[in-house]
Amino acid sequence: MDELDPVPADPAAAQVEAHLPPGVTRGPETLRAFRQVLGNTLVANVTSSYLWFALTFWAYLETRSVMATAIIGGGFMLFSAVFGTFFGTLVDHHRKKHVMVVSSTVTLVTYAASGGLWLLLGEDRLADWGSPWVWLFAAVILVGGVVEILRNIALSTTVTLLVPEDGRDKANGLVGTVQGIAFMITSVFSGLSVGLLGMGWTLAVAIALTGVSLLHLVPISIPELDPEAEEGGSRFDVRGAVAAIRLVPGLVALILFSTFNNLVSGVYIALMDPYGLTLFSVEAWGIVLGVTGLGFVVGGGLVARFGLGANPVRTLLLVNLGIAVLGMAFTLREWAWLYVVGIFAFMAIIPAAEAAEQTILQRVVPFRTQGRVFGFAQSVELAASPISAFMIGPIAEFWLIPYMESAEGRSTWGWLVGEGEARGVALVFLAAGAIMLVTVLVALASAPYRRLSAAYAAAPTQQLEAQPG
Repeated sequence: MDELDPVPADPAAAQVEAHLPPGVTRGPETLRAFRQVLGNTLVANVTSSYLWFALTFWAYLETRSVMATAIIGGGFMLFSAVFGTFFGTLVDHHRKKHVMVVSSTVTLVTYAASGGLWLLLGEDRLADWGSPWVWLFAAVILVGGVVEILRNIALSTTVTLLVPEDGRDKANGLVGTVQGIAFMITSVFSGLSVGLLGMGWTLAVAIALTGVSLLHLVPISIPELDPEAEEGGSRFDVRGAVAAIRLVPGLVALILFSTFNNLVSGVYIALMDPYGLTLFSVEAWGIVLGVTGLGFVVGGGLVARFGLGANPVRTLLLVNLGIAVLGMAFTLREWAWLYVVGIFAFMAIIPAAEAAEQTILQRVVPFRTQGRVFGFAQSVELAASPISAFMIGPIAEFWLIPYMESAEGRSTWGWLVGEGEARGVALVFLAAGAIMLVTVLVALASAPYRRLSAAYAAAPTQQLEAQPG
């Protein structure tokens, strides 16, 4: 993280107006509401991940092209980045429950529309990747998946609203555990669903699960007052988000650091599934992702049990250090067991990184602007991933993979990455991990790291309970 000069923090900025109804304090009642919302999020995440994994698997099996998966994965990240600030503004200006209901409703409508396209056009026409219909089909599913991000931003702010501050890092660990369980379930069943049932029945299951999620959400009550109207606000309140971020010393640098890391991780987004489908059948690859998804559960459970320590900023950087080392090592040889162990370890430490960033923002950013900050940070950070995902697909397919299949490539790099069918992808992973390693080491030695750590330690408790009138 390079040296930056944010506006000095205002110690009173974290003391915000009441958002809980009179007589309600963060405790057993609000924790019960949080657990209900978390359970509903599990159902929603299972649905969204299930269909998105299935679409990616189906696309690669139909085309055997890493470009197709790179475009689909990059498109998801691109739209997530474009709409992040808009979604965050919606979260700040409306009750969290209303936002979640709208998100689930839009997802249900779009998934139903994709099912209609499947019935209307048939699999043969949709499997023709030279036809515009297939891209329309993928785009409709993409919209349903992207809108789910609105719910996730609302969930991040709901943690602040409903969970006492001393338990917030552990609550974020529970969120990571739920995401891990969803990943584990859906990765297994997506592969099996595409391989055994086909994409049509997979769509039907996704539509049904989305409906169940919406029906389960409607009766859940989240105690919250209507947010106060803000003068001069906009639907894309970038200015408000930036102002809130600049109030915290070092927070701009943290977002830039995460952005650069996402630029690197876009490489993995584009190439991880093609590499796995080189080693395994689609059914086996789905099972592998499900088994390794236990890492999410293990990592999230450890955070939920032990927390993140006194300085989540340091925890975040150390976790990224581990991710960089794993990224360099888990494809050095074309051994299935090495890839599986590496993915499991990666997934086990990811919840700590995500929980650390969430916990930092929930403490140092005023609640009334948290949605915008979460959304803006997501927009900026995710904007990097589609860039690298779109770039690395054609680079890998038309240059690195053929190069590593040539005698020159094998003789030059074979000592490092070994022999096998996907050594070009392995070389990309190695380079990406090395770049991330250097970035994290620089960040650990930087002044913004020290400033943000100090700001986190000095931040006052946010008062969300209504005060007696």
